[in-house]
Amino acid sequence: MAEMTAPSRDLKLDTLLRIAAALERLAPPERRPADLAAADAFVWQPAAHELSPVPRVNRVELSLLRGVDRVRDTLAENTERFARGLPANNVLLWGARGMGKSSLVKSVHADTNRRLSGAALPLKLIEIHREDIESLPALMGLLRPDRHRAIVFCDDLSFDGQDTSYKSLKAALDGGVEGRPDNVVFYATSNRRHLLPRDMMENERSTAINPGEAVEEKVSLSDRFGLWLGFHKCSQDEYLAMIEGYVGHFGLEIAPDAWRREALEWATTRGSRSGRTAWQYIQDLAGRLGKRLEG
Repeated sequence: MAEMTAPSRDLKLDTLLRIAAALERLAPPERRPADLAAADAFVWQPAAHELSPVPRVNRVELSLLRGVDRVRDTLAENTERFARGLPANNVLLWGARGMGKSSLVKSVHADTNRRLSGAALPLKLIEIHREDIESLPALMGLLRPDRHRAIVFCDDLSFDGQDTSYKSLKAALDGGVEGRPDNVVFYATSNRRHLLPRDMMENERSTAINPGEAVEEKVSLSDRFGLWLGFHKCSQDEYLAMIEGYVGHFGLEIAPDAWRREALEWATTRGSRSGRTAWQYIQDLAGRLGKRLEG
């Protein structure tokens, strides 16, 4: 067989190098371990398989959340036990809109770190978006080897129609063969106690061969949460107490009779009293007074 000429060898080598480069581009990027020391809060980015640090978390002081004393204390106790390395439950915060469910999670996280400063590693808060729930097992796998403890938090979690991603959530909360990582708990907020609309559950009951089992499979999702914390519409006194707390905290100079009258009218025009309504009034009031909401 004739020896390969130098140009032929160069051409073959160049072809092999181009093939190798193309395969390298097709290969998935190397997964880097999570750097949880970079911040206290992160947002999960499943496409990149990484955590994006949040420099400044949008939250309010825990003392400003009024009308939720019982659930506040229960959530704070569960969170502190978890931060100290003790057993703790997954938590579902459900109920009336605008009553501070997500605000409470973020505030309790900050308050726990403040109180345990120096006694334990900082507790991390990691938000996963509703549409990324199917990637929850991958997130937990990323967090498992880390020495920090983390709350994985999903705001406004619910499932509709033919959505089957709730099965991924059930599997992740159960943990499969490995079990849920000891350094992770899952907190979620929802307007629905069982995370599913009533008409969806009724439809399952009417069309299934065994209606009880069909509904039970979906209702059992909420059973994966050891704590159910209910939020109910606030009374007028609780609503006014929320606003009084904000007025004092931000130093808004207005006569008590004036802000009470305005706040009640504000709630009436919106047809509801809630923590969100109270905060929206405070934003309007501060804007009219030329006051920034800082501190």
